[in-house]
Amino acid sequence: MNLLRISVLLQVAGLAVAKPRYVAAADVEVRDAQAAVAITVDPSKKYQPIDGFGFSEAFQRANTIVNLPADKQRKALDLLFNTTSGAGMTILRIGIGSSPDSSSDHMNTILPKSPGSPTGTPSYVWDGKDSGQLFVAKEAMKYGVETFYADAWSAPGFMKTNGNEANGGTLCGVTGAKCSSGDWRQAYANYLVRYVQYYLEAGVKITHLGFLNEPELSTTYASMLSSGAQAADFIKILHPTLQAANLSYIKIACCDAEGWSSQKSMTSALSSVNSMLGLITGHAYTSQPTSSISTPHHVWQTEWADLQGAWTAAWYGSGGAGEGMTWANRIHDGLTTANCSGYLYWVGAQGGSTNSKLMKIENGVITPSKRLWAYGQYARAVRPGAIRIGVSGGSMKTTAFKNEDGSIAVLMINSGSAVSVSITIGGDFKGTGVSAYLTDNSHDCDETPATIKDGVVSGDVPSRGMVSFIVRAS
Repeated sequence: MNLLRISVLLQVAGLAVAKPRYVAAADVEVRDAQAAVAITVDPSKKYQPIDGFGFSEAFQRANTIVNLPADKQRKALDLLFNTTSGAGMTILRIGIGSSPDSSSDHMNTILPKSPGSPTGTPSYVWDGKDSGQLFVAKEAMKYGVETFYADAWSAPGFMKTNGNEANGGTLCGVTGAKCSSGDWRQAYANYLVRYVQYYLEAGVKITHLGFLNEPELSTTYASMLSSGAQAADFIKILHPTLQAANLSYIKIACCDAEGWSSQKSMTSALSSVNSMLGLITGHAYTSQPTSSISTPHHVWQTEWADLQGAWTAAWYGSGGAGEGMTWANRIHDGLTTANCSGYLYWVGAQGGSTNSKLMKIENGVITPSKRLWAYGQYARAVRPGAIRIGVSGGSMKTTAFKNEDGSIAVLMINSGSAVSVSITIGGDFKGTGVSAYLTDNSHDCDETPATIKDGVVSGDVPSRGMVSFIVRAS
């Protein structure tokens, strides 16, 4: 097996550019890398595939973008989705509404009135906006986004044991949940199918569909309780309903539990419907993704944020919960210890004074946080369809991925002093060019100098910085 030796020295100073600059192997000199930290990439060692990185604009957060003037709309969308000047996000999580109105931040339902019984004829209502989410989804498509995860926090209240979309309650008809009005499982499945059909008719193809959100939690807003066994009961209805509607390409997701440990427990109860499932989803509020979930399916961390922390746009100060470097480390841990194929923040853009979003929009002023650029370091370098591959050596948090276009991305988070690195890639990979990007307290996914000659790339990794470099194959 031939080894291609790449010495990468990524400098602290970076240059913001409109598109990646690949440095030809024949045009540059390689610096002496004898003092560099040795890193070895092993493309033959393969881990999970990567679906992408993203966020939600549920609960009318999307209207924060919709209500901007056109030029600022474009700026906000570029920051979220542009692969050269923004974060390059690739997954949009869409909230399926269950509220009979749009007051406060409620997500309005497409079935505001009960049909009278589970077999009654529903009178669906579609406003063509979906709390602003349809606009954001259609704009995301213009940037190449193809992964849209629609998820319901609750069924409409009349389908539940408590008669209310909020305050918990359980879907009528699942194990242990009998209602005088009857079994609403099929009606709920039909409801979800009609929702994704509305999006399809508008030109947006929903790829993943969930029917629960934090099902162990009863809240004063949309919420619905469920055990893993009850979720399996409903999946047995939803799967054939999607098939009958010619929507078999949609992957059923479950269960967006509030914490990773809870999702593990729920997943163990889904074995009887493994052939019907397509995705396991969990949040990280009460327990974090520090270990993998036993399942044959892809696993996503679909919601986490520093919900209460005072707004900060900083990369690193004291290691606070809202700092960008904290989130870079969390994404790294989710990818490497929990084998996540997708990793999402709660909200992309909204107003307010907390870190619940990646980007603050208030009074027409758009302020991206370094959390956004932490996601950008991954989303721009590791594209949908990539495979995480083996990497070893050094003390930095380092990951490596092979993209579908043949390039290899190596990402490094340096919590110590500035270092030079030397990376060896095994196999028959032959690099012909390199681009490198840096985020730290002074840079936002800015291009940073990197050189390559005879397969050897050189640069520096600064203290308290993150560098993603992409080596293009011949």
